[in-house]
Amino acid sequence: MGSYVPSSGTEREEMLKKIGVATVEELYASVPHEMLLKSLNLPEGKSELEVSAEMEALAQKNTIFKTVLRGAGAYDHYIPAAVKSVTSKEQFVTAYTPYQAEISQGILQSIFEYQTMICSLTGMDVSNASVYDGATAMAEAVAMCKERKRTKAYISATVNPVYLDVVKTYCSASNTDLTVVPAKDGKTDAQALEALLSDTASCLLVQQPNFYGLFEDAETLGNIAHAAGAKYVICANPISLGICKTPAEYGADVAVGEGQPLGMPLAFGGPYLGFMACKESMQRKLPGRIVGETTDLDGKRGYVLTLQAREQHIRREKASSNICSNQALCALTAGVYMAAMGAKGMAQAATLSMSKAHYLAKSLCTVPGVRMVYDGDYFNEFVTTLPQCDKVLSALEKKGILGGLPVEEGVLWCATEKVSKEELDRAAAIVKEVLA
Repeated sequence: MGSYVPSSGTEREEMLKKIGVATVEELYASVPHEMLLKSLNLPEGKSELEVSAEMEALAQKNTIFKTVLRGAGAYDHYIPAAVKSVTSKEQFVTAYTPYQAEISQGILQSIFEYQTMICSLTGMDVSNASVYDGATAMAEAVAMCKERKRTKAYISATVNPVYLDVVKTYCSASNTDLTVVPAKDGKTDAQALEALLSDTASCLLVQQPNFYGLFEDAETLGNIAHAAGAKYVICANPISLGICKTPAEYGADVAVGEGQPLGMPLAFGGPYLGFMACKESMQRKLPGRIVGETTDLDGKRGYVLTLQAREQHIRREKASSNICSNQALCALTAGVYMAAMGAKGMAQAATLSMSKAHYLAKSLCTVPGVRMVYDGDYFNEFVTTLPQCDKVLSALEKKGILGGLPVEEGVLWCATEKVSKEELDRAAAIVKEVLA
């Protein structure tokens, strides 16, 4: 493979002549000679065939699990073939940022459609064009809610621990006081929350369902937050919203979450996208960009970047967010997925995921020593005790099954619509065999 040079030799000579030098080396005449590199300590280039063979050899070292019983923020859902077919079109695969509306109508429309569907899914009034991931979305929500006299944020201990770490980092950098509300029986402790809230509370962040898969008493928690004058932020699993109450129905002011379940494969953790939506009264505090629909001089429908209220290049030193982009291709993927599934398809995926998780839990709990750690309703994840945890998970892996995630309380299991009843039975049988 040769080097990629964007200009010809003749063109380079013309440029050098124009600026008054004879060679490229003369451009670096002011640099001490001993600092100039004659060559780079890199191996010789390889042909496409050689690179392909080497990459395939590396890929063979990966373990691809046929059955995935682990979630914890990234979920193995079925992706309709139409999703890849649409998103792989070359018109969409671009790094271009759509500021110039006159040449970006297709990209802008895809973002607008995504925003519309996120609003429908969450029950909110306004959605942005997406942010980097679910953890970032949750952290950005804290900045949205911060006010001059309300600077203290509260977050439940039952949110994804990775998200919690990101929120802590954001709050540390912005001098935001963050209080973690303790958990009780796997859920946010409402009494502790009431005792902790102060008159400087800016927001409460809760995950629904939470990291342990349990449904929080989200309406009560929201009422407590609002009674203290704080905003209420819910981080939701988008698939669960196919059959569960929306964040808006729980009284949330802001809804955030990880969009990976909406048509994106596990892909070793990314790239994903964070979705963010809010009530109309808070739209000017949304980070990133919002695409809107309008009409041109001829009365034809068109799309433009309507709002970028918080971006650093707009607000300069007063900006409360440094996000000035969006996960456009991932947002397109989510939009195509939601359009392909429709309301009925989303509801079916959610129902199957929930029912299969309950079936798996029931099957596992027939094994001596395995029991549910928490009582209460749950979606597609749950925590059990698991004696000889490492031995059991290793046995599952040898059979091509990725078991649950070890957590402090036990093992966090997950099931989606993609896993079959036979696979669930096989996993439970292996657990039983190891612990017999």
